[in-house]
Amino acid sequence: MEFFQQMNQETVIRVVLLAGLALVLIGLSQKVIPWIADRLSGRHRLYVLATVPLTRLVIILASVWMIISIVVDPKAQNIFALLGTLGLALGFAFKDYVGSLIAGIVTLYELPYRLGDWISVDGVYGEVKSIGMRSYEILTPDDTVVVIPHLKLWGEMIFNANDGSRHLQCVARFYLHPEHDPGLVIQALEDTAMTSAYLQLLKPVVILASEGPWATEYRIKAYPVDARDQFRFTTDLTLRGKQALMGLGVRFPAPGVLDSREGA
Repeated sequence: MEFFQQMNQETVIRVVLLAGLALVLIGLSQKVIPWIADRLSGRHRLYVLATVPLTRLVIILASVWMIISIVVDPKAQNIFALLGTLGLALGFAFKDYVGSLIAGIVTLYELPYRLGDWISVDGVYGEVKSIGMRSYEILTPDDTVVVIPHLKLWGEMIFNANDGSRHLQCVARFYLHPEHDPGLVIQALEDTAMTSAYLQLLKPVVILASEGPWATEYRIKAYPVDARDQFRFTTDLTLRGKQALMGLGVRFPAPGVLDSREGA
C-alpha cells in the first residue's frame, strides 16, 4: 500500500501554489480587516478586529488539509497516520511552542483578549494590536510593542480593562489637605468631569472619597468616548480638576508627605 502520492512536477507546482495562495490570503486578511475596522467605531470595530485570528486559522487549516490531500494517498488511514506521527514528533520537539499554539487556539474560543482590548499582563499594560498563532502584540502608552506568548495564558493573571467593549473606565486621583469643604470639592470635580470633551455622557460619573492619615483622596471615575482617548481624558480631568480645586482655595499635601507615609 502506497502512503504518498507519486511526486511529479505538477504535484510540486500545486503544493507551491497552494502555500503561496495561503500566505497571500493571510497577508491580505491582516491588512484589509484592520483597515475596515479602523473605519468603524465602538463595538463594531472590536467585532471586526476579532475576526483576524479566526480568519488566519481557517486559511491555515484549509491549506494544510488541501496540501496533505495532494501529497498523501487520500485514504483515511493514511491521513490519520500522518497527522498522528507529525503531532507526536512536534509535541516532543517543540513542547513550549506547541503549548503556545494550543493556548492561541483556546483564546479564539474563550476570548480572554481581543484586538482593541486594553490589557495588563505581568505588569505590562497596552492595547492588543495583533494576535498570532503563537503570540500576541500589545502597544504600550509609550509606543513600545511587546510580544507575549499565548503560553502566559496558563500561568499569569490577565487584566482586561474593556473586555471587548468600547467602554473603559478611567480614574483621576486628587490628594487634598484634610481641612476643606467636601461638598464644594465633590461639586467642583463633578463639574470638571461633565465638561470634559472626552466624556462618554451615556455612562455614569462617580466621585469617591477616602480618608488617609496624611490626606483625603478623591477619585473621579468616568468613561471616555473612545478607549484610545483614555490618557488624554485622564490628563484633562487631572489638570482641570486641580485648577478648579485651586480656585476654591483648597490646600494640597506638602511635597513628600505621601512618600513619607509609604515609607513609614
